[in-house]
Amino acid sequence: MKFMKRIDAYVLKNFLTLFFATFFISSFILIMQFLWLQIDDIVGKGVPFGAILQFFGYALLSLFPMALPLAILLASLMSFGNMGERLELLAMKSAGISLFRIMRSLSYFIGGIVIAAFLFSNYVIPLAQTRMWTLLFSIRQKSPEISIPVGEFYSGVNGMKFYVRSKDRETGALLNVMVYDFSQGFANASVTTADTVFVRMTEDKMNIKLIFIQGETFENIRNDQNFQTSGVPYRRETFRRRDVLIDFDANFNVMDEEFLESQHVAKDVSRLNKDIDSIKFVQDSLRGCYADILVNQRVVAPIFNRIDSIQLASVGTPLDADSLFFSLPVNKMTAVAKSLDNTIGNEVSEAVYQTAVISDADSYFIRHAIEWHRKFTLSFACLIFFFIGAPLGAIIRKGGLGMPIVISVCLFIVYYIVDTSGIKMAQEMVVPVWVGLWLSSAVLLPIGVFLTYKAAKDSALFNTDAYKLFFGRVWLFIDKHIVSIMKKYKH
Repeated sequence: MKFMKRIDAYVLKNFLTLFFATFFISSFILIMQFLWLQIDDIVGKGVPFGAILQFFGYALLSLFPMALPLAILLASLMSFGNMGERLELLAMKSAGISLFRIMRSLSYFIGGIVIAAFLFSNYVIPLAQTRMWTLLFSIRQKSPEISIPVGEFYSGVNGMKFYVRSKDRETGALLNVMVYDFSQGFANASVTTADTVFVRMTEDKMNIKLIFIQGETFENIRNDQNFQTSGVPYRRETFRRRDVLIDFDANFNVMDEEFLESQHVAKDVSRLNKDIDSIKFVQDSLRGCYADILVNQRVVAPIFNRIDSIQLASVGTPLDADSLFFSLPVNKMTAVAKSLDNTIGNEVSEAVYQTAVISDADSYFIRHAIEWHRKFTLSFACLIFFFIGAPLGAIIRKGGLGMPIVISVCLFIVYYIVDTSGIKMAQEMVVPVWVGLWLSSAVLLPIGVFLTYKAAKDSALFNTDAYKLFFGRVWLFIDKHIVSIMKKYKH
């Protein structure tokens, strides 16, 4: 610490102690929220513990950029609030040290955090999100573990439904079982009843073996071509034991990451720039191509050609379309109307199809543009929250976990709501992408500038006595003028 002043080392030490603690808490809260949303896809799948740990790790890395602004806001607010409550800020300012000088070491540190956050978002986040979503899709596609409940229908095996009345706790056997097999279609369904059923998984975990003891099978044979008698529409079979092998892949297979390489989550800024330019070219080509087809082949050119042919046929005599149509026989009028109806229907269908194609290109472009801007907005949010938290802590002069946490959570909720609304408007093309992504920064930046200015001027922004004195003077002023006006009216 010889390269910095003692006051810089002291301020930085206080901040770092709180920063690491708040960063851990913020990351924990965000990862719990994310996992709560994905818990249904994970529980009951029999996923290996190592794969779950990898998924947690990649999810945590993906949420780091969101946890950083909240941690910086809370740590700066608490550190400057603690120094203000202990009158350390007052002592520093009494010695002639300005607030900006006190914040100098932290400003350098936050500047490094902003650069590191951008590099992290640009190089680490694409890799982490690619592997996280690959694992999540792999978990979703994994077949759930066989856990057949008692007293209700179970459809965890494809094409089959089980109904079990009771279970043997010692052997795990299913008692009084009905199995409905719809694998050959509903019309060819079969029903099997058995006193006892044992469910076993093969060693390679690729099949389920069902062992039926003492039961009957009822099978629909209406579509059996060899059966000519229509009086018996099903087959009944009684058995002592029957073994049935069912395809059921219970292994956990990780998907290939290549299917996500074309997605926006797997790209850095340079790839996003190239793909955005390519998407713009595709958008312009699609619109220009469809406009050319619409003008030259489908609507405008055929109309002009038809008008020219009518004028030539009439030898200069002006024709009215309505009179020309109603001069036709009834059968030809009907044929023309049907032809026009079909033509209009085809054009509407083509327009709907082309609109869907262009909308897909627009959606692809918007996703890439949003990801490009998010690389910068989350890093810039760290800087904004520092210049909100530090001045605000110096103004309120309250440390601990009470007031700082309440204020931090409120500010972060405002930021999250505005940011989410901006992204939503950008996705729906209500506003340009850059407006929607930078909307939260545009809202919070003036607040940070205002609070920094007030803290530098030692403003009593949250001093209740100052507000009481101000409103008391305002009330005296109003009361004085009201009394003077009432005296004038009395005279």
